[in-house]
Amino acid sequence: MKFRAFTLDDFDSVIDLWKKAGLILSRSDTIEGLHNKLRRDPELFFVAEEDRRIIGVVMGSYDGRRGWINHLAVDPEYQGNNIGQEMIGELERLLKKEGCEKINLLIEPSNHKVQSFYEKQGYTRDELIFMEKWI
Repeated sequence: MKFRAFTLDDFDSVIDLWKKAGLILSRSDTIEGLHNKLRRDPELFFVAEEDRRIIGVVMGSYDGRRGWINHLAVDPEYQGNNIGQEMIGELERLLKKEGCEKINLLIEPSNHKVQSFYEKQGYTRDELIFMEKWI
């Protein structure tokens, strides 16, 4: 397995992987939305590949104050092989290199399995009210 930067050529494979892994996609998960993401901090958006097949993906971001883990997913056929842990470790390394001291993430309430995964990685729950507005 190796990590490499996401490119727009990966769009269909990554969307398929996110769906296969059960992620809830939004209207910003379009090719245009991911193109905009790549203009900001492309080094934090990467895939895990094995035999030229994308088996994992994470879209990290850094706003200069906080890092974010978005849409981390591992192909269900490969889950349980520490790929997600390795991807988090790599993203944390990259964020730390940028000067990031705190990383946030959001989990859909129905995704209980993922909450325990992140707890094993050292992430803790923080009771906040999340608000959003599509513009």
